[in-house]
Amino acid sequence: QVQLVESGGGLVQAGGSLRLSCAASSGRTFSSYNMGWFRQAPGKEREFVAVTTKSGASAYYADSVKGRFTISRDNAKKSTYLQMNSLKPEDTAVYYCAADRYVSGTYAREYSYWGQGTQVTVSS
Repeated sequence: QVQLVESGGGLVQAGGSLRLSCAASSGRTFSSYNMGWFRQAPGKEREFVAVTTKSGASAYYADSVKGRFTISRDNAKKSTYLQMNSLKPEDTAVYYCAADRYVSGTYAREYSYWGQGTQVTVSS
């Protein structure tokens, strides 16, 4: 079991940056979990953004954010982060942190644990 809470969302102008944080509380060691970020815009399905594997050695990104976003984790702090640079209006969405012990793919339905989300709004 793991509980997740996101923070760091807000309003930013196009071209700006935000850093999202996801803090975890779990009985298991934090490094037991692959950690992902997903986002959902109004009227659209939740989509994959990025994932980092248990040690942080590997990371994967959606094509839409590759080169602009960076996912990282600090297992000692039981946290994962999403650094978002060169933000675009189409990045506007609620961003969710997700965790799973076994999967690290792009399908939201495969992840076992979710935070409540944090709103990111990018103005044009």
